[in-house]
Amino acid sequence: MIKVEIRRPEIKDIIELHSLFRLVITNTFIKEGIGDKLNDINDEINVKEKYLESDLESNGENRYFLIALDDEKIIGSIEYGPASDLINSCTNNAFKDLIEVGTVFVHPDYQRMGVGNRLLNTMYFTLKNKGIEEFCLDSGYMNAQKIWKKKFGKPDYLLKNYWGKGYDHMIWRIIVSDCC
Repeated sequence: MIKVEIRRPEIKDIIELHSLFRLVITNTFIKEGIGDKLNDINDEINVKEKYLESDLESNGENRYFLIALDDEKIIGSIEYGPASDLINSCTNNAFKDLIEVGTVFVHPDYQRMGVGNRLLNTMYFTLKNKGIEEFCLDSGYMNAQKIWKKKFGKPDYLLKNYWGKGYDHMIWRIIVSDCC
């Protein structure tokens, strides 16, 4: 059993977090059968890097990250911030006042070991302490959708074939008190 430490990121973590983003996003695209979409991979990585920059520049006010470490190695991340343009457009702004939890990444060597659950539980506690009662979460990745459906049930929004034939997009609205 690994001993996981969860903490806020620091400036010294930027390079390692950028590497984690690249590794997990590339690995996810390959597992999803879309590893040839290099522009999409790079776009996704750039967005996550900008989110991290926003967190560090605002001291967690604009975006708020938590990272998971095994010893000194960063093995996971999670963040929250304003609901994305994608969520707002797909829900006709129904979730525009909610925060979005995202960037739930776990290093491939540490997946299925409870790291994601630890990050999520710590995020619930953080949200509860900040007085945030609900959030939204979305996913276009089939493997992640299986996890989120198991954890949160049917999505509030199911956008069939949003990313192409057989590639749906799902959006959930989650009450924090129902989670923890």
